[in-house]
Amino acid sequence: MTERSHAAPPPASEVQLSAGPVAYQDTGGDGPVVVLLHGVAMDGSLWRHVVADLRPDYRCVVPTLPLGGHRRPMKPDADLSILGVARLVAEFLDALDLTDVTLVMNDWGGAQALVADGRDQRIGKLVITSCEAFDNFPPGLPGSNLYASAKMPGGLNVAFNLLKLKPMRRLPMTWGRMSKRPVPHEVMDAWFRSLWTSAAIRRDLRRYVLGVPPRTELLRWAEKLRDFDRPALVVWAAEDKVMPPEHGRRLAEMLPKGELIEIADSYTLIPEDQPQQLASAIRAFLRKF
Repeated sequence: MTERSHAAPPPASEVQLSAGPVAYQDTGGDGPVVVLLHGVAMDGSLWRHVVADLRPDYRCVVPTLPLGGHRRPMKPDADLSILGVARLVAEFLDALDLTDVTLVMNDWGGAQALVADGRDQRIGKLVITSCEAFDNFPPGLPGSNLYASAKMPGGLNVAFNLLKLKPMRRLPMTWGRMSKRPVPHEVMDAWFRSLWTSAAIRRDLRRYVLGVPPRTELLRWAEKLRDFDRPALVVWAAEDKVMPPEHGRRLAEMLPKGELIEIADSYTLIPEDQPQQLASAIRAFLRKF
């Protein structure tokens, strides 16, 4: 087990974007800007251990994307497809006037959509850690289960209410393949609380889950990563059961300035399983430039 910091997170802020309010945490300071993105049914607390390591030297900005772990619903007409959320990330960087950003993502695979859509101008460096890629949307067994639930009326309500039962959280079709070590229950409770209590939040998540474009479009987006000419680091969990390790190797080969690190003893949620190794890899990568 790695030693983990218990430093208090920075206070939350909020910015109004075209789709609605997006909450974020900003450690501040004059250091290089690192923006860290989470996946479905999570919030920025996924990065709490990594941010605690990086914040003395980097300005860490951690938004909570409208992927189910957000607290306030988006506008009824908001585009919350994969591409819509990718555009929201670009709008977030614009709104905060963040430039030469190191964009770090885990689980959520919006990098290929951002680049393909030409919304990557503010990104100076890219760090992709075990995430959706190519046509692995929604990813693996947990993604297929979520997609099936979203297609049924009331399905997401049933699926997430089952996760109030703690043993359900470690099943392969839920979160058991996402992290080797159980995410602390108080953290998961915070991730799921809005989905338990708000039909509007479940509506937002349903729009995202069902907003997957055809396979041909996903693969076209992935091919556009060949045009990303800035430094890129791919960090993959060697034992990942949801995001194939082969995808990490392919991404590193496609990115013109890509490099690959594989991390042992971890599943998809490297920020939970191996935060110290991940923070060290990010630090070493950033020191090169």
